[in-house]
Order: sequence, then C-alpha cells, then structure tokens
Amino acid sequence: MMSLVTEDWLLNEQVRIFQPEKGYRAGLDAILLAASLSGRKGQRILDMGCGAGGALFPAAWRLAEVEFVGLERDIVMVPLAKQGIEANGFSGRVSVAEQDVSTIPADWENQFDQVMSNPPYFEPGRITSTHEGRTHAYMAEVPLNDWLKKMLFVTRPKGRITLIHRAGVLGDILAYLMSRSGQIEILPVRSAPGEPAKRVIVTARKGLKRGETVLHEGLIMHKAKGEQDYTGRAAAILGGAPLDWV
Repeated sequence: MMSLVTEDWLLNEQVRIFQPEKGYRAGLDAILLAASLSGRKGQRILDMGCGAGGALFPAAWRLAEVEFVGLERDIVMVPLAKQGIEANGFSGRVSVAEQDVSTIPADWENQFDQVMSNPPYFEPGRITSTHEGRTHAYMAEVPLNDWLKKMLFVTRPKGRITLIHRAGVLGDILAYLMSRSGQIEILPVRSAPGEPAKRVIVTARKGLKRGETVLHEGLIMHKAKGEQDYTGRAAAILGGAPLDWV
C-alpha cells in the first residue's frame, strides 16, 4: 500500500516537490548535487535515479535554459516526479522516463551533454534493514562501477558526469574514472569545521586523458559541531545559489 504523499518546498519555497510521507525523501545531498552543476543554453542533462525530483527540480529551476530528463525505475516515484514537473512549470523542458539503470537501451549512448546522479549508497547485506519505501534508494542493487559505466555510456564524448556519494568510496570512484575520463575534480563536504568529510562531489569529463585531478578545499555545512546554524555558504546554496567549486 502506497504511503501518503506530502507537498514540500525546496530552495526556500521556490521549488515544489511531491514525495511519499514515509520512506526516501529529498535531502541535502540532492540539493548539493543540483547546486554543483553548470550548464549552457541548449544542453541536455540527465538525472540518473531522479526519485521524486529532489535534485532534478532545483537544477532545472536554476539552469532555466537547459533541458532535463530524469531517469527513475520506481513506479511510485515516476508519477510524483511528473506531478512536480507540472506544478513547477517545467513542462516542455523537463521530462521523466521510467527506466531501470541496469537496462538502459543501446540508443541512449552519447545522448546527453551532462549526467548527474545521487546513486544508492549501500550494497545488499551491508545493512540489516531499511525504512518503508527506502529500499530502492539505499540498496545498491546496481554495483557502483556499473552505475558509473552507465553514466559514461549515456554522456556524449567530452561531456561531463557529476555525482555525490559517500566519502568512503572515493577510492572506488577514482579507480574507475581515472582511465576513462579526465579533468576530475573532487569537492569534500563536511558537516562542521574539523570534521572528516562524509560526502564527496565528483565531476569528470568523458574520454579526456588530460588535466590533473583536483582536490578542492570543500564545503562546510554547519558553523560548529553539534550546531544547527548553517555557514553562510551553505545557507546560500540551500536558498538556490550555485556551489562554487573553488
């Protein structure tokens, strides 16, 4: 039985989203991913595993001259994402395709200028249980390497992929991307000053073999450990500002 649906707001009530009351709901990771993108007029960007639109809608709101496609396999999330597209006035520029990452058709190859993703974080067997509705979002039924492979597959040559993931798998991400992409940049995300990064945002360009890998200073979310107050930089991003990688 489907849980109740709530209408929520993102970016200081500038973007609407419809999502299940219980289970996976849009969070900070999605906002940060969306804020990390840049795009030019006429480009096509794919959000691989878009859910109800937690990253898709903020990105589409800020990059108003870019076309977006969300890819999502969950039959509950797809109609909610479509509802959000209508509510935000994105029709004609943003669409959602019901599609499993593991079975992306061959004719999707090289179709997008950029691909973004907030992949599932945990592998089956690594955690004992998930909350209702969160299984698809949390359980990495598609291995990380295969997820990255599909991201590169649908990206045009020299196009860009961007993902946010656990800092603990950064080595795995780089091990896969180093021989297949270039201009790799890494931005750590810390909850407070002095804390180890729990998330990393990684961007790379498909097929390029030049350019050193760049590790940026990163983003600090809260002013101090245990405090709820956001830093000025984080607050601006949560309000719709782009994330400055430098």
